Amino acid sequence: MSRPPFRSAQSNFTWEGVDLLAYKEEGSAPFKDITRQVLFQDQNLECELRYFEMAAGGHSTLERHEHVHAVMILRGHGHCLVGDEVREVAPHDLVTIDPMTWHQFKATKGEPLGFLCMVNAARDRPQLPTVDDLAQLTANPTVRAFLENS
Repeated sequence: MSRPPFRSAQSNFTWEGVDLLAYKEEGSAPFKDITRQVLFQDQNLECELRYFEMAAGGHSTLERHEHVHAVMILRGHGHCLVGDEVREVAPHDLVTIDPMTWHQFKATKGEPLGFLCMVNAARDRPQLPTVDDLAQLTANPTVRAFLENS
C-alpha cells in the first residue's frame, strides 16, 4: 500500500490529500450535519483512523456495533451518549465505546464538534435501535432528555 509518509494539516481540520466525505449514505440512518475523513488505513494493523466533524447542532447516528471504538475529541464541545450515560465532552477527552453499546455524539454547545475515531478496518454494519430498544433507553430520564434534544 502506497501512501505519503506525511499529510500536512490544512485549515479547518482537514488534511492534505484526504477527501472530505459524507458521513453515511443519505437516508441510511438519522444524522445531521456531519462529515468524515479517513486519515489512515493499514491492512497490517487492520484499523482505520477517521476524523468526524459535525456542525453546531449536528449529531451522529444513534447506533451500536459488534466492534469497539476509541474516540478522542479534537475540536469543540458537546455531549455524548455511551450506554446509559450522557457526558459533556471537550478537546482531548477520550471515549471508549464497548461492543454492542448504544452511542451518539452531539454538537450541543453552539460550535462544531470534531473527533478522531479508531476502529477495525473490517467491521460490522451499525445497528439502529428498534422501538423496544428506544423504550429501554428512554426509561432513563437523562438519556431521554439527550435523545429528545436533537
